[in-house]
Amino acid sequence: MIRFAANLHSLFTELPFLDRFAPAAEAGFAAVEFTFPYDVPADRISERLQRHGLKAAMLHLPAGDWAAGDRGLACQAERFDEFRATLEQGVAYARTIGAGKLVMMAGLGSRQDPQAEASFRRAVAFAGERLEREGLCLLLKPLDPREIPGYFLTDFCHVADLVAELGVPHVKMLFDVYQRQLARGDVAMALRRRIKQIGHVQVAAVPDRGEPDDGELNYAYILRRLECLGYDGYIGCDYRPRGRSTLAGLGWMKPYLPRVRAIA
Repeated sequence: MIRFAANLHSLFTELPFLDRFAPAAEAGFAAVEFTFPYDVPADRISERLQRHGLKAAMLHLPAGDWAAGDRGLACQAERFDEFRATLEQGVAYARTIGAGKLVMMAGLGSRQDPQAEASFRRAVAFAGERLEREGLCLLLKPLDPREIPGYFLTDFCHVADLVAELGVPHVKMLFDVYQRQLARGDVAMALRRRIKQIGHVQVAAVPDRGEPDDGELNYAYILRRLECLGYDGYIGCDYRPRGRSTLAGLGWMKPYLPRVRAIA
């Protein structure tokens, strides 16, 4: 089953945030996902979801003070109390809008720093236990180091191994195909090897991060592989439209629209 979720912080940005839900539904998206929606009250987001028959696929936990350079707090031991506060804020939003998955950004730090590694693992354990009590899934997302220089979590194998080591259904990896191709390539084999550790998938063209209909990846093949592997979650469209209008670039979805609408 192919089910797409529109990332409303990447798509339909030509419109005010609360006006992006309607065109997403009309375009055939079954769900939406969010990066940092915390400047909009959760009940207003919930109302738009219900009005347009959309599901909330996932959202990111707050990542600290983004304008000041924060990219998550999990690997910073001295800021654990702040991390706990952001976790509670994310849980409250997820509860209101009905999102079942939350992405935890790791923050800036070195994998060679034992204190940063210990802090990150502590944050994963703490957040995983907290979200389990809420019936939610924690997602860990590795990023290519060129995306955020100095980011702690850049090794896909490290994340997948950690998820496998924990062996619990409520902690998974967010497999961003764009990030994987930039960081290590070998996308199809990585999906096959790691499908049990994957809780959410995102797509974008490589290298321009535009619509997944051009570039160095064959997304028709990748989507078929995901189906064959039994992936039944949403596929997040976290790309930057090449044109002025998101709708103008949605032709790549046409082969999947009847199935998307039937499932939605």
